[in-house]
Amino acid sequence: MNIKNLIRSADAPTRRTFLTGMAQSLLGASTLASFGPRALAQTLQDPQGPQTGPLVLGRATAKHVIYLFMRGGMSHLDTLDPKPGKVTQGPVEALRTRADGVLLGQYFPKLAEQADKVCIVSSMTSKQGAHPQAQYLMRTSYELRGTIQHPSLGAWCQNLAGRHNPMLPGHVILGGGPDLPGAGFFPPEFQPLPIGSAEDGLQNASLPKGVDEERFQRRLQKLGELDRAFADRHGQRSVQAYSKAYLEAVKLMRSSDLVAFDLDLEPQSMHQAYGQNQFGAGCLLARRLVEHGVRYVEVMADGFDTHADNFDRLGDILPAIDQGLAALLADLDARGLLQSTMVVLASEFGRTPDIDQDQGRNHYPKAFSALLAGGGVRGGQRFGATDAEGREVITEPTTIQDLNATIAHACGIPTDHVITSPSGRPFKVADKGMALTEILG
Repeated sequence: MNIKNLIRSADAPTRRTFLTGMAQSLLGASTLASFGPRALAQTLQDPQGPQTGPLVLGRATAKHVIYLFMRGGMSHLDTLDPKPGKVTQGPVEALRTRADGVLLGQYFPKLAEQADKVCIVSSMTSKQGAHPQAQYLMRTSYELRGTIQHPSLGAWCQNLAGRHNPMLPGHVILGGGPDLPGAGFFPPEFQPLPIGSAEDGLQNASLPKGVDEERFQRRLQKLGELDRAFADRHGQRSVQAYSKAYLEAVKLMRSSDLVAFDLDLEPQSMHQAYGQNQFGAGCLLARRLVEHGVRYVEVMADGFDTHADNFDRLGDILPAIDQGLAALLADLDARGLLQSTMVVLASEFGRTPDIDQDQGRNHYPKAFSALLAGGGVRGGQRFGATDAEGREVITEPTTIQDLNATIAHACGIPTDHVITSPSGRPFKVADKGMALTEILG
């Protein structure tokens, strides 16, 4: 049976499975994990796809974004918005910082030395208090729906602002999997590259064992024939997306910029400065990636769902966050990269001011905090405020969409630009969010 007949005889699920498996076994590059059946299924629903492509941008103060996500709901009272002397503060003390009038929780002594570089948004507020829905909202600016997958903010930035380095992915997630919101209804090429462990770097980026260059080229040629036969018959945009994924993976495998993913090239002193733990390694790799031109890097940290033993658990978790974040800010600044790199630390919601009998804090979207630095952000300030006990936002209420609009605005993306989804619905990068232009220089 020839190639064309083989393709014709297979049903759609079989073709998708075959192409996915062939890509993974052929190239051995983990970038192909971003183009699995889920992403392909979205493209099969839309042969043409939404309108995409780099825009004529506004003035961009941030060429890169490093987004640090504290998954689980980080307590604002114990970290970025302490209330010394109030019963809601519990046993956590407040620290003075290098920024006049800006206090931090006791778990952040190293960050306190870098506070002149940061803006703390203390007036975050939301109505979404369930983890999956709140995390989805934070990453996409839209509510979770069963009928559509919205693009993440990183996908918007990659799509509308383009790549800085064509040899590297435009969007990388460290410590997160492909099930996180990614390209959404955008073409699969805007899926982020997921890397499970920063310390392990990019895996499977070399030829499979026993496959020499000549054999590899024969496989690529055969794969091209399969793609062309299928495309001639069905005209599916997914074939083009997969073909592009193959070429992107091969290009990355051959690129000298592959060293961006190799933390072993960093001196031991740098590993010690960032902290020899998963989060510290993630921050260090994020710095290497933006140095090499990756536009949007996310670093995930878990463990913040502190319904019990809040203070002991934060005592275990936050020292690594403090060290990694402080080292990242100082390192970017020393290399002249902070002004062009926006660093964001965020969580899906805060924790209750009231402390329960298990010494825990529960979900609290009504008031919480985020941190921004670099990328045009004026440091040494606090934007917005909560009341004396951290219960209510009393000035400058800031929605999740407003925060995302601020990041997009700093990247030069017009927040009023509309992209139409495959179903014909209009969407903007941050929905109805308004950028906090007051905090930008």
